[in-house]
Amino acid sequence: MSFRLHRRSTLPRQCAPVLHPVAIAVFIALSAPSSIALAQTPPASASTSASASVAPDGTTAPAAPAEAASEAEPRRMDSVVIYGSVQRDTGFAPTQGITAGKAEMRLLETPRSMSVVTREVMDSRQITNLQQALQTVPGVSPVNFGRRGFDDINIRGFRSTESILIDGLVQSPGMWTRLTSYAYERFEVLKGASSILYGQVQPGGLVNAVSKRPETVRRLDGGVDIGSFNSRTLSADINEPLSANGRTALRITAQTSDGDDATDQVWRKDRWISPSLSIDFGRDTEVVIFSSYSHSQWIRQQGTTPYGTLLPNPNGTVDRRMFTGDTAFGGYDVEQKTLGYSLEHRFDPALTLRQGVRYEEESGTGNFVALQALQANRRLQNRSATRQYLDYDLLATDTSLLYRADTGPVAHQVVVGLDARRGHSRQGSRACTIAPLDLFSPQYGMPATCPANLTAFAPSTLTVAGLYLQDQMKFGAGWTALVGLRRDHSRERLEDRVRNTQSLKTDAATVGSAGLVKEFLPGWSTYVSWSESFLPVSGQDFDGRGFVPETGKQYEWGLKHESADGRLTGSLAVFDLKRRNVTTSDPVNTGFSVQTGEQQSRGVELEVGARLKDGLSLTAGYAYTDARVTRDNNAAILGKPINLQPLHAATLWALYKPAALPNWTLGLGGRAVSRQRGNLPFALPGYAVVDASVGYAGPTWRVNAGLKNLLDKDYFDGAINANVVSPALGRTWTLSLQLSY
Repeated sequence: MSFRLHRRSTLPRQCAPVLHPVAIAVFIALSAPSSIALAQTPPASASTSASASVAPDGTTAPAAPAEAASEAEPRRMDSVVIYGSVQRDTGFAPTQGITAGKAEMRLLETPRSMSVVTREVMDSRQITNLQQALQTVPGVSPVNFGRRGFDDINIRGFRSTESILIDGLVQSPGMWTRLTSYAYERFEVLKGASSILYGQVQPGGLVNAVSKRPETVRRLDGGVDIGSFNSRTLSADINEPLSANGRTALRITAQTSDGDDATDQVWRKDRWISPSLSIDFGRDTEVVIFSSYSHSQWIRQQGTTPYGTLLPNPNGTVDRRMFTGDTAFGGYDVEQKTLGYSLEHRFDPALTLRQGVRYEEESGTGNFVALQALQANRRLQNRSATRQYLDYDLLATDTSLLYRADTGPVAHQVVVGLDARRGHSRQGSRACTIAPLDLFSPQYGMPATCPANLTAFAPSTLTVAGLYLQDQMKFGAGWTALVGLRRDHSRERLEDRVRNTQSLKTDAATVGSAGLVKEFLPGWSTYVSWSESFLPVSGQDFDGRGFVPETGKQYEWGLKHESADGRLTGSLAVFDLKRRNVTTSDPVNTGFSVQTGEQQSRGVELEVGARLKDGLSLTAGYAYTDARVTRDNNAAILGKPINLQPLHAATLWALYKPAALPNWTLGLGGRAVSRQRGNLPFALPGYAVVDASVGYAGPTWRVNAGLKNLLDKDYFDGAINANVVSPALGRTWTLSLQLSY
């Protein structure tokens, strides 16, 4: 049996039925007459870009939107805002978001826990990937499976790696690459069961990455970063208006980076570019075309052995810099291309059509060597080797109507829509054998034996369609209700070419959500909410019955605050989240599974954002997360914590601009994580790390120097299984120069 990657340069023929109504909707929207005079979108402020978030004098750009959003104008209908963007709401204390309602909503009036990580916060912390960006969000645990090159995260105790969206549209579930954080204006984290608007997502929550978009002003920003382990990064963000009013504009964002790792023989190279074009179709219509290309190559850092690092080994201590794989076996080489658009057309002040479409292709190879069980001599550790082949394409669409109307004393903001997607996966692998690793005298260049035929190859086609409706209702004195309903259908056709079998799996689910908010004092609100999620599960039980979708159900109560000037925001959330239909081992039929498992997460989260007048800006959070196995056929793990979820986690990041030194900024913060337990034969000790930075701004340039893990704390921040733990990075430094014209 042979395997060949199939690259697609055009949209798949099977997607035509989806594209035809999409095209019709676009032409109707663009040709629809409108007599409504809509104010032209004002130029985006400098605070909407990476390098422009800091003024030439070193001050943080003021978050004008927070101060402009008065209580008298809660719905802001003065301009078209493309779905997926709230560019004017920036800084350390954001007050608005779009993810909870697929429409612009004040966080104070949203009956859900949602956190926003803005461009300013990311730049001040010199973050380089999504995991680092989310370290300031309470309830989010960047799960470390080694620096393997993927965006691994948990939200409220549950895996959420496959629930990372871009501009409200899902990515392929087999994504091998990680987000380039430089490409995004902000990350919005919606916590808890959230299928009402986004369909098949994991119960802990989701992350929505909001892309940078063309602006009405000319800009040329560039950056150079160097740092520990020979890291080198070049970045560019170019925006050029193509019309007199700036509504037609081209923006090109690009980045190239190279670097090594604290682990010997580990390296990574990334090349990424993203052109986007806004087109002026009149004052009532905005269209942005997005595209991107990325090429990444890296050697996967899969962690190290716990035997001689975290746990004692009679043979001595294992060097944590030791590479446990074998570079002779190869690494990862992955290419990704995307093309899509975002459309928003306003028929009249009450009715707006929004549509998002993205087509993506991903292809490449991945080779890695993983540690297995330790041998009796406690010196040799068995290993496995795997060769992977990926070829994936996905067309994702979301078309909705936003309708605003008053029915007596109730003001409605209704979102009704259809999201549909179709994807093809052609992923295969070969399971190879390789010699054990001598932990105290490693030898590399070891031969690996791979079978001639693929050991796993099951091409699949997945089609999903979901119809949703959500209504935000404002009534009385400070009351807001948010209710929604969704019906989802999915169909997956799978052809297992190794076992020569075919299967067809269909799933359907109806989910709902409801929440109620009361603004009991100006700037103070309390809320209660209930929400559901579902996620189809592949596989069959012993009797050949297909697994039903996993479901999630969450109850939440919270308290929120927003100061009158928008400089201080805060939230407190108490939640109870259950995950049901979890697959667990069949106690009767060995090698099979049944869906009798259940897990529960309960906790408290506190978050504060501030932009104070004395030059101090900060973001801080605390999370208490008690996530446990509540039902399982394995009695040994019943009642135990879900693997490696800390009970306590706290984070703080503060940026200070001294009045006496207006060109300087000083950053200081860190995070503390309690002991991480689970059903592994070890627990990871708790840790606390400190980060710091200092910056100086000139007229058109800025220099930043940062230190992560300032005190060089030696700790473990994750594990894969009983045979592999993940040592964290020690002290690292970054020096960056940003130019702006």
